[in-house]
Amino acid sequence: MNELIITSDGSHSIYIPELDEHYHSIHGAVQESTFIFIKNGLEYCMADPISVLEVGFGTGLNALLTAVSSMEGTREVCYTSIEKYPLGEKIIGSLNHYKFAGQNGKEIFQKIHSSPWDTQVNICKNFDLKKIKTDLTKEQLSGRYDLIYFDAFGPDKQPEMWTEKIFAGISSVTGKNGVLVTYSAKGEVKRSLRACGFEVTLLPGPPGKRQMIRAVKI
Repeated sequence: MNELIITSDGSHSIYIPELDEHYHSIHGAVQESTFIFIKNGLEYCMADPISVLEVGFGTGLNALLTAVSSMEGTREVCYTSIEKYPLGEKIIGSLNHYKFAGQNGKEIFQKIHSSPWDTQVNICKNFDLKKIKTDLTKEQLSGRYDLIYFDAFGPDKQPEMWTEKIFAGISSVTGKNGVLVTYSAKGEVKRSLRACGFEVTLLPGPPGKRQMIRAVKI
């Protein structure tokens, strides 16, 4: 049974005993997501408007932080998130992520989680969301994206999500100069991304992690 935990920055994450895996870094869930996906992804990618694809909706934290960030500027964000195993309402209702997302955080958090699956919904100023319940290992991606948040469980826990085939599918829907960011810095991930047309850069990671990957579609 999934367990709610408090990470080092005070924000919640979820521990999955059967995988022995956490949804976020125990060193700080909000801190990690902000560093990897917002600072090194959203703020790095210059596309305007911007189309974002997230692999691994999880707790909705990345979507929440992106929505809050989008409200602060003028760039329109069209955000698509893929999830095979959506969390239940009870554990979602226990999460405190909205407390780290400013005065509109709770309203945005609730709209993100109450929005229907497989339907594009306007969540707030400059931010539209479409959550898709699907298995990426069996479905063909469509559309065109400027920024990819690759946030699946780790390669050692969910190896089927980190194959060259998966990255080839992502590459096929990523525009030229499109950006992919992920917390993993494993050699096999770097090699697969390069084989699929990405230029890979290793960046310093968030607290508790030495490095992360940012890759740009050539």
